[in-house]
Amino acid sequence: MTETFSLDVSLQGNFDDVIEQVTEALKTEGFGVLTRIDVDNVLKTKIDVDFRPYTILGACNPVLAHKALTARADVGMMLPCNVTVEKSAEGECLVRFIDPAKMMSFSTLGENAELTAIGADAAVRIGRAAASLN
Repeated sequence: MTETFSLDVSLQGNFDDVIEQVTEALKTEGFGVLTRIDVDNVLKTKIDVDFRPYTILGACNPVLAHKALTARADVGMMLPCNVTVEKSAEGECLVRFIDPAKMMSFSTLGENAELTAIGADAAVRIGRAAASLN
């Protein structure tokens, strides 16, 4: 059995509208979107491959990021919290939110009680954002 590391939500709607819904849900929980990578456009431009609409959003809660980076600087390798939005069928999108608790338990990060607590806090917030989309 494969271990999951994301919270997945299927939504009906237009791809761009779903991205807007996800962005607003994250905002409600204190996360801003720092980066947006339109993977389908990158693949078309760089290697001339057609790919379904697929976007990676880099979400960040500045307060939690500051606490995490203060606790251990190399945790920056695990930031921001990524969210993917992909067109899964006509009029339907699959949204995947990374599980921050799992991120903060990676390797020796899980030995740091402060990072574990920050990951748990972020996971609750991400979970509420995901749940609000249903």
